Amino acid sequence: MREIIFDTETTGFDPRNGDRMVEIGCIEMINRVPTGQTYHAYFNPERTMPAEAEAVHGLSDDFLADKPLFAHCAQDFVAFIGDAPMIAHNASFDFNFINFELAKCGLPEVCLTRMVDTVALAKVRHPGAKLSLDALCTRYGIDRSHRTKHGALLDAELLAQVYVELRGGRQIGLELLAETAEATTESRILIRKDRPFRQPRPHAATEEELLIHAEFLKSVDAPLWGA
Repeated sequence: MREIIFDTETTGFDPRNGDRMVEIGCIEMINRVPTGQTYHAYFNPERTMPAEAEAVHGLSDDFLADKPLFAHCAQDFVAFIGDAPMIAHNASFDFNFINFELAKCGLPEVCLTRMVDTVALAKVRHPGAKLSLDALCTRYGIDRSHRTKHGALLDAELLAQVYVELRGGRQIGLELLAETAEATTESRILIRKDRPFRQPRPHAATEEELLIHAEFLKSVDAPLWGA
């Protein structure tokens, strides 16, 4: 299964108020294993960067001045994400900006049915706990010492590790081949369909083992199974 883990950096909180996306970073995963394929780009927002936003991600007006408009990169971005599910932390925020930029270019928006929000996953798995990306990295022992400021590709790389943990941890690597799932009231049982059926091996006791067992029973005082 192909999935895209991504993050954005912006000039603010709401594209309807004139805020724009200035960076996006995407990580491709197949069966929840990073493939090494990424998409990363900076964009000229055609507006000034508020000081409070620059303090978060460090992207200044001077740095973004020579960067392309999103419209000039939109087709490459759309080609990279394909039709895969898209995973982000507080995903509705990032989807709002992506779909605003796509609509501004006259391109179809990304369907919200593709959206997977790791905040929602974390709420189910860790109710009442802190759910920031930093907090989840700490919980799962993921090194973020190199994260001095927010960065879309760096945060996507960290989120990819968090996402694997939220989905069950490293043991998901055992589920790479075709499988079906049967839900029970207690757990989810995975059944591997790729393995050939094998007849059970003979396991009946030999005559010698039966004699040894009979002798052993003679040494047991009033065994319940002999009643």
